[in-house]
Amino acid sequence: MAADSKKWLKFRLASLLAIFLVLFIALLSRAFQLQVLSGEQLKKLAQRQHITTLPIPSERGMIYDRNGEKLAMSVLADSVCADPTRITDPAKASRRIAAVLNLNAEAVFRKISEPKSFCWLARKISPEQAAQVQAANIEGVFLIKEPKRFYPNGPLAAHLIGFSGFDAEGLEGLEKKYDGYLRGKPEKLTWARDAKGKKLFLHVERTASPRDGSANLVLTIDSRIQYLVETHLKQAVQDKGAKGGVAIVMDPKTGEILALANEKAFNPNNIRGLTSDIWRNRAIADAFDPGSTFKPFLVAAAIEEKVVRESDRFFCENGHYAVANRVIREANRKRHGYLSVRDILKYSSNIGSAKIAEKLGREKYYDYIRSFGFGAKTGIDVSGEANGLLRPVKNWTRVDTAAIAFGQGISVTAIQLITAMSAIANDGVLMKPFVVRGLTDRNNQPIKMFGPETVRRVVSAQTARRLTAMLTQVVGAEDGTGKNAHIINVDVAGKTGTAQKFDFARGVYSSERVRTSFIGFFPSDNPQVVILVILDEPQRDKWGGVAAAPVFKNIGEQILNCFKTNIRETPVFEPPKPGHVQLVSADESLLENAGVLQETLDDESLMPDFTGLTIREALRKAKSRSIDLQISGSGWAVKQTPEPGSALGDERLCRVVFEMKN
Repeated sequence: MAADSKKWLKFRLASLLAIFLVLFIALLSRAFQLQVLSGEQLKKLAQRQHITTLPIPSERGMIYDRNGEKLAMSVLADSVCADPTRITDPAKASRRIAAVLNLNAEAVFRKISEPKSFCWLARKISPEQAAQVQAANIEGVFLIKEPKRFYPNGPLAAHLIGFSGFDAEGLEGLEKKYDGYLRGKPEKLTWARDAKGKKLFLHVERTASPRDGSANLVLTIDSRIQYLVETHLKQAVQDKGAKGGVAIVMDPKTGEILALANEKAFNPNNIRGLTSDIWRNRAIADAFDPGSTFKPFLVAAAIEEKVVRESDRFFCENGHYAVANRVIREANRKRHGYLSVRDILKYSSNIGSAKIAEKLGREKYYDYIRSFGFGAKTGIDVSGEANGLLRPVKNWTRVDTAAIAFGQGISVTAIQLITAMSAIANDGVLMKPFVVRGLTDRNNQPIKMFGPETVRRVVSAQTARRLTAMLTQVVGAEDGTGKNAHIINVDVAGKTGTAQKFDFARGVYSSERVRTSFIGFFPSDNPQVVILVILDEPQRDKWGGVAAAPVFKNIGEQILNCFKTNIRETPVFEPPKPGHVQLVSADESLLENAGVLQETLDDESLMPDFTGLTIREALRKAKSRSIDLQISGSGWAVKQTPEPGSALGDERLCRVVFEMKN
């Protein structure tokens, strides 16, 4: 019996051991399956259950002018968000939040009462408000840094640059056109759930690799020229009581746009309450009758086709010329007899121009109009360009041919007009206008650069030079219509224009509402710049030679003062050196208008000195550097940590102590 009991016990132990081994092997197999075979899949499943990721916009790329001056940049601003699951008393919290952020308490209450783990309360608030939110220390309410678009020069080139929205998406201008390059990969705002299911705010994951970031945009614009053009255009609009105005400066040899201004101006840093009509880029989007500024292209075509010479004379009918059922008259009731082609341009004769067009023929005239680029987009790299209006030549009547000869019955854009005149200044070669020189990476190393692009030869170099000589007389002669554009010691070639605006209600051209203009270039023998000035509906001095020509002169004289040598020898984008920011202009009024502080001359990679500043001044300075300021006390700053001149780390945080002075 004892032997049987021992055998049974051994059998029992062996069975238990076998069962244990089977269970152990099964456990090991399951562990291997979970940790090795299915580990990555289960890890991802756990992350989806416990971690929530919200994409937020990354910093947009810089926009520079041709010399490396910053025209658009991104700074970090505070935004307020909340985790409603961590707010124990939504009613009380909503009242406190609303008081700090000047929001509607009921709207805040609805947001933080919803059964979700994240909501925005306010985006990109001021440093003062951020300091108050931080001081309030409300459970479940957080501050996070978001990139905010900042235009350091305010209204400067605003119609061209455009602006972006809250989510860092380009909405207008170059910001919209090149949004795909300027906008980098989204950053990640990460939230996690703890073991009890409580949601916790973790961190913002920012793009680290320059290759993953956004590209910078380098423009052909020279901010010095842009500023003086905007200044003189604004003054002229005010002085003449005009409805608005446009001015463009272009390099005729390359097609580069050096300045492009629209008046009225706006500040892209604050677009609340503005309508699209304010930020419309009329220099490329609006078409209009060009008036007498169109006459040079007619004369160029006629000379190129050898149907006229400069000395050929036409009888100008003493001021009245009947064409079919219409009577053509000279501007300002002038009465001319015989005029040479040269004098037809100098005195801007409508009748003489109509007779030249008749001799050239409508088909040939139409072909040259098209060749100069009218009736089609120039292809400038800016959104919103219009085609203008050029009716098919088969629909032209004799009256149409005569009217188009002096700029009525055809619509052009300002960019078309200056591009066509640039072809005359460029020995008859039409260049494609452009405003973007290229793209660079975060380290300002070139990614892709753009250069001059020839469109076609329109007229021969000889014809272009003969026409230039005639246009120089328009300005240089004492009795020329463009004499008010004359610059001392510089030969200027140009043409005035006064175009009646069409009254659609009455179906006739208005005698009261006009658009005055002047377009020209200098020096005549080696053109450096072409300048177009247009004033819309001036109430005083309603003639191009009186209203627009002096603006051309003022701009031209200042360009000559700024650039003593060939303008094309000015710097071609030299990226700012680390720790150095150049000012757009030495003119202090520009700094005031742009909101650029003198401290931007300091090294941006180092902690600035806040000592001696008031709280408001310190917050303003910190905001310009995207530095988070923690404030204690009141009065004037007496101590800061880190010390001035310390390297700015990723945290960009400074604690400043303020005390009242005795």
